[in-house]
Amino acid sequence: MSVIADLVLPTAEQELWRYSRIGELDLGAYAVGAADTTVSGDQSIISRDMRLTLDDVSAEPADVFEQLHARHTSSDGRHTPGGSAHGSTVRIGTSRGQTIADPILITHNVRDSSVVCFPSLEIDAGENSEVVVVERFVSDDDCRSLVVPMVKIRAAQSARVTYVAINDLGMNTWLIGYQRALGERDSTVSTSTIALGGDYARTRAGVRLVGQGASAKQVALYFADGTQMHDFRTLQDHAAPRTHSDLLFKGAVKDHAKSVYTGLIKIRDNADKSEAFQTNRNLTLSSGSWAESVPNLEIETNDVKCSHASTVGPVDDDQRFYLESRGIRPEIAERLVVFGFFADVINRLPAAAQPDVLREKVGRKLLGDATRGATPESGVRA
Repeated sequence: MSVIADLVLPTAEQELWRYSRIGELDLGAYAVGAADTTVSGDQSIISRDMRLTLDDVSAEPADVFEQLHARHTSSDGRHTPGGSAHGSTVRIGTSRGQTIADPILITHNVRDSSVVCFPSLEIDAGENSEVVVVERFVSDDDCRSLVVPMVKIRAAQSARVTYVAINDLGMNTWLIGYQRALGERDSTVSTSTIALGGDYARTRAGVRLVGQGASAKQVALYFADGTQMHDFRTLQDHAAPRTHSDLLFKGAVKDHAKSVYTGLIKIRDNADKSEAFQTNRNLTLSSGSWAESVPNLEIETNDVKCSHASTVGPVDDDQRFYLESRGIRPEIAERLVVFGFFADVINRLPAAAQPDVLREKVGRKLLGDATRGATPESGVRA
């Protein structure tokens, strides 16, 4: 059974989908299915009963894939016709003052080809509570499917939420995902995205700060090789005074891979004395690779501090020369520069994201089929 026969897909001519590969998607090739989902951690705060409650965390209008997700995951605990009955929805709720010591670990394993699945996650953090959640998406390289995940986060007053998304999908799986977060007074929301897998992987990551003193941190590391493409669209939405957001996205592309980053800082007219920072850096490691970076500001009030910055370019020749002048072979020098490029992102990741494992995966991406030995663990460090 096809997903939705009458669904009209967007085109790359639309601003929200500019530079994307949406024209390659044939939804008629997929039937509705589900990932195998496992959850570990404090079971007292975890529910799998499908009763979703966070409907207003984002002020952005839903696009066609969010609408598709909603059609197959109802908000009253029932499945819509044709929706998955495999329970790939997880709800995490902490009560006032509750601190969860160990991370909640969620893994969605897509095992079947020619299916589209809709993993759902809600994190509802009560006042002055704290929780860390790691969500991982996995498939084999021979799996040709589509994953449309949605995470919604609400951080109540003084709550602290850390969320990490890890894309370990195989090279023939598509991901079109959504991260929606809302921060109330004096809350802290930290979201991190690690994107190494997938054929075409797109994430819309938005945070809305509605309470005075709320803060948000958004971090991403992405690395595409072969014919992969990573696509990020972000929003830092300040809707209250004295709010603070800081975004750092860093990516690399090699072979014939591509990446896109489009970000918006929006300071509303009631958000005076807010601070917002947005940085996107990209390395192009091959002549056939391509990256696009489009940062934007929309400021409706005075007395704010905002900045945005973006770069796209190859490895710095001065850095390469410095290492080569000390006897390091050219191919290893470039790898060490890339490790250094990613270092400040990796250092910002929580321990639950397993930074050492991530360094190893980045090393494998850099080496490809070449002889290993140029990772930081080899004893040669930048």
